[in-house]
Amino acid sequence: MGGYKGYGWATTVELLCTAFQSGPFGEDVCGIDRKTGKPKPMPLGHFFLAIDIEPLCGLDTFKENAGKLVNALRESKKAPNGGGRIFTAGEKEHVARGERFGQGGLTVPVSLQKNMADLRDKQESLKTKYAKLPFEE
Repeated sequence: MGGYKGYGWATTVELLCTAFQSGPFGEDVCGIDRKTGKPKPMPLGHFFLAIDIEPLCGLDTFKENAGKLVNALRESKKAPNGGGRIFTAGEKEHVARGERFGQGGLTVPVSLQKNMADLRDKQESLKTKYAKLPFEE
């Protein structure tokens, strides 16, 4: 993604994560104070987008098309010195999650458990989907 399309996409993401909230960007979120060389907080902005796929194409069609794209990326020719396989976005995290759950999962701090339950209880859609959270007995 180093070409013009990657540059365009990176700019789009930066706009969505900063312009809507008048947030900092560029040097202001680099994590280093350029004058002192010391670490500084990174006040990152976030943007989330949900797309209802069904009005655009059937869900099964979308999944098939997305699968073809992801498989093509994974099967790309690797650099001569490249090691291992080609991972797509989120795959390493997915593998790590599976490994962690296979070892009994993660401990969720009590304060975070409370926050998660409070959030769930405030949103009707979450009450149904997450009637009982994994750490609730």
